Amino acid sequence: MSDDSDRDELVVAARHAQEDAYAPYSGLGVGAALSFADGTVVTGSNVENASYGLSLCAETVAVAKAMGEGHRGGLQAVAVFAAAAKPVTPCGRCRQVLNELAALGDTDPIVWCANDSDVVATRLSALLPQAFGPDSLS
Repeated sequence: MSDDSDRDELVVAARHAQEDAYAPYSGLGVGAALSFADGTVVTGSNVENASYGLSLCAETVAVAKAMGEGHRGGLQAVAVFAAAAKPVTPCGRCRQVLNELAALGDTDPIVWCANDSDVVATRLSALLPQAFGPDSLS
C-alpha cells in the first residue's frame, strides 16, 4: 500500500471513523484506520471519559478491534484523521500500541496523519525510534 489512491482511501476511512468519535470534553474527534496486507481495513474513533485518564485514542481502539478480530501481523499502513489546524500524530501510547502490532508481522507501516487540507507521511519507526517491543523482553 503505497500509492496515492491507497493513501486517499485509508484517510477517507479514518475521516469516516472520526465521525463516530465521542469527544464531549476536548471537542477533538479523531479517527484511525489500519490497513493489513490481506486487504482488511479496521477503523476506530476516540472515546473520551469524564475521568480523562480512562479515555481511549482512536488508534488504540482500532488496534484492539483488529486484535479482537485475529489480526496478528501484516500491518502495512495507518491513517489518523482529525479536524484540527494541522495533522495530528499518534500520541506516545498509541505509537507503542501500534509498534506492538507491527512487530508481530515485522513491518514498519507508513503512518498518514491528515486534516481537512493536508496529509503528512512518516514511518512508525521514525515516530518511535528505538522502540520497546516483544524482542526487548528476551
